[in-house]
Amino acid sequence: MTRLAIWPCAWSTALLLPLLLIGQPARSADWQGELRQRIERIDRDSPGQLGVYVKRLDTGESVGHNADQLFYLSSSAKVLIALAVLQQVDAGKLQLGSQVLLTEADKIDGSGELVWSNAGGRYTLDALLARMLGVSDNTAANMLIRTVGEDVLNKSAASALGKGFEKITSFTEVRRDVYAEIHPDARQLGNRQLVQIAAADMGPPRVEALRRALNLPVSALRVKTIAEAYDRYYSRRFNSATLEGYGGMLEQLVRGKLLSAASTERLFKYLKFGKRGDYRLEGGIPKSEMIIHKTGTQYRRACHMAVINPQAGGKQAIVVTTCAADMDDVKEAGGIFRRVGEAVSKTALTRTAP
Repeated sequence: MTRLAIWPCAWSTALLLPLLLIGQPARSADWQGELRQRIERIDRDSPGQLGVYVKRLDTGESVGHNADQLFYLSSSAKVLIALAVLQQVDAGKLQLGSQVLLTEADKIDGSGELVWSNAGGRYTLDALLARMLGVSDNTAANMLIRTVGEDVLNKSAASALGKGFEKITSFTEVRRDVYAEIHPDARQLGNRQLVQIAAADMGPPRVEALRRALNLPVSALRVKTIAEAYDRYYSRRFNSATLEGYGGMLEQLVRGKLLSAASTERLFKYLKFGKRGDYRLEGGIPKSEMIIHKTGTQYRRACHMAVINPQAGGKQAIVVTTCAADMDDVKEAGGIFRRVGEAVSKTALTRTAP
């Protein structure tokens, strides 16, 4: 009797176990569908446009949402600048200890303190890379672009990003291009004038500061608002890339295909590997996970590019690239990116045991 009572239970378990095992990979594979639904929901709740690209390098599976469209990179383009410089270091054409002279023509507004330093100071390439990626110093970025050359920079970027890419320019050129939409004479402004104009609040005060710097009547201005000037500039697509392209670059980077092992490790350090914050994407990713990342913001544009667990050649890495357009670059984009990080953590970051 005991055997008869046990046997049906064992028989049922034997049938059930394969079904359970079959169900596990199915649930794991469904992370793409679940993440896609979460991202679409976040985008519907957003005031502007959201782009997201996520790829698990252990399986090769990916999810894209507007990932084939061009997004303005803002300061996330600085990873491409660092990549070009370190490739020249690997080739023996530049040395990290080489010193670069700070000139007035390098200075531009934005993050970092170099803009307020005296011209004539010298800084090593290593120090400039650390400043550019650590505190997103725009003047340091200009110095590095001048050192490596725009042609070399853009050839490196095109090779790493593929087709989804438009020309990278200096940060001084960005300012001149935007202001030239208001009046073409802005292209003749010196760097000191550009920094002074940037001291005015964004909006009508910024346009008025530009008008005074150019000594023009209001009637001479081609556009009347800073918003229209930036919209016209963005439509030209400079300093832009697709999220698929940028994500592919990050994948090649962590797999060791773009730089030597020493330069890859150095770039990880610049990108705050092992130093976790609670900022944007980071805020939605568990602090137990290692991460490299770079943010970027400009007027009504923002990006946050990251690789979760990039160590060990990216064997368990997850690439996450996200950008936002036509929304407040700080107040709105920050919370949206945090939600993207949470969505990735609840889906792509969940792994079945090998």
